[in-house]
Amino acid sequence: MPSRRTLLKGLALAAAASAVPLPAFAEAGYVPPLRQMRGMWIASVVNINWPSKPGLSADEQKAEYLAWLDVAVQRKLNSVFVQIRPTADAFWPSPYEPWSQYLTGTQGQDPGYDPLAFAVEETHKRGLAFHAWFNPYRVSMQADPAKLHPDHPGRKNPDWILPFGGKLYYNPGMPEVRKFCQDAMLDAVTRYDIDGLHFDDYFYPTNTSAFDDAEEFAKYGAGFPDLAAWRRNNVDLMVQEMQQRVRAAKPEIAWGISPSGIWRNKATDPLGSETNGGQSYDNLHADTRGWVKKGWLDYIAPQLYWYIGQPPADYSKLVPWWSDVASGTKTLLWIGQAAYKAGDPAQAAEWQAPDELSRHLTLNRAHPEIGGDIWYNANDVKVDRLASISTAVGDHYQRPALAPVLPRLARGEAPRRPVLAYALRRHGGGVEVRAVATGRDEPFLYAVFRFDRPAGSRAFDDARDLVAVVPGDRQLRWTDPEGRRGHHYYVVAVDRANRTSKPSNGFRVL
Repeated sequence: MPSRRTLLKGLALAAAASAVPLPAFAEAGYVPPLRQMRGMWIASVVNINWPSKPGLSADEQKAEYLAWLDVAVQRKLNSVFVQIRPTADAFWPSPYEPWSQYLTGTQGQDPGYDPLAFAVEETHKRGLAFHAWFNPYRVSMQADPAKLHPDHPGRKNPDWILPFGGKLYYNPGMPEVRKFCQDAMLDAVTRYDIDGLHFDDYFYPTNTSAFDDAEEFAKYGAGFPDLAAWRRNNVDLMVQEMQQRVRAAKPEIAWGISPSGIWRNKATDPLGSETNGGQSYDNLHADTRGWVKKGWLDYIAPQLYWYIGQPPADYSKLVPWWSDVASGTKTLLWIGQAAYKAGDPAQAAEWQAPDELSRHLTLNRAHPEIGGDIWYNANDVKVDRLASISTAVGDHYQRPALAPVLPRLARGEAPRRPVLAYALRRHGGGVEVRAVATGRDEPFLYAVFRFDRPAGSRAFDDARDLVAVVPGDRQLRWTDPEGRRGHHYYVVAVDRANRTSKPSNGFRVL
């Protein structure tokens, strides 16, 4: 069997011959990051991912969700973004909005268990972070208010909702609507042990010239030069107020948005990107660049759903543009990746290349502002057409990674250093590692490092020697199947904010 050195040399020669960028692990001097967002979206609207169809039993829904977590673990992810309020409804017993129809097939019908409580608990058992994904304003995927549940807020307050494009929306121009939506979402934040509150890319509906909010503009729009500026301010208020309320209610969780990938085109605005596509600033009244510059988000995850070189929106031009936007701010930048396009025969030829998505992650590495990626959607991560996902995972996720630490939480109290009790060879092969927590709080995770020699203090700053991230408990008992005599093990405790302890004492396997 060829040595690792021979294998890497062969990969380098092959890549040079074909002018294809090297996979990360094959690059000379490549240092895998200790922290990297590796997430996937699990969509519930119209039963895209979970539940796969309405009316499944509670046990069937639970089994499906556990299978999605298995996919996340298999793909070496560390976070899931789960849609729990797809259409002004709820995947938990909400006092504000009815049970989601995507659970039982009937809006307002109790599914017989608490899906959010179950999902959060099971996600954490696997050492994954749970980001609760909300759609802020969409009320229904159909346009008839009479089809809403009789107790739906849109039925009780018919002036709150507007039909547009065959759907129903809450009116963002009404202050009472904005506060109500915030209250409904914060109910999940305050009652459940979630790790993040996440908005998707929908605010005002696209092409809103026929969106009938003239009455609200007349009432609230004084001082704004035009309707578009007033609408944009309404969305700004939702974002800014949401940040304030999330930090007041639960400051340790992440708050962020995944907008469409183009803020404005350079032809429209000199600050815009070299693109010629739909502009969120104009079409959705979402000033995504402004939110980053004003510090209103913990992270932004623009959906860069285009291939490298694609006209009129080139991935390789949008990545540096967004990196420049995030540079110098305290807003983390993660990239939304179009797993759903890779290998889809309806897409362009470029999406039929098995390494297109892997090349995206290779390009990202030239921009240190980018702290990871989120994949849309879970089914495409699972199906892995053309082996596009497994290629990206094999090229870039060879080592585990902790999720990023929010800059505002980085100086918080780190977990206590654990004690490594032993690292002993097992009769059946491998090495059993046993550690014990010493702090008052149980670690969320343990990061296990393995070295060929005693490690210096800087050896824990990256993932070169990180061999496992294990769900937390008072005690760690984990077996390294590749462990052998002479290896040195250390364990680091990780809290829910992804802050790390000092490394444990080392233990050499005899």
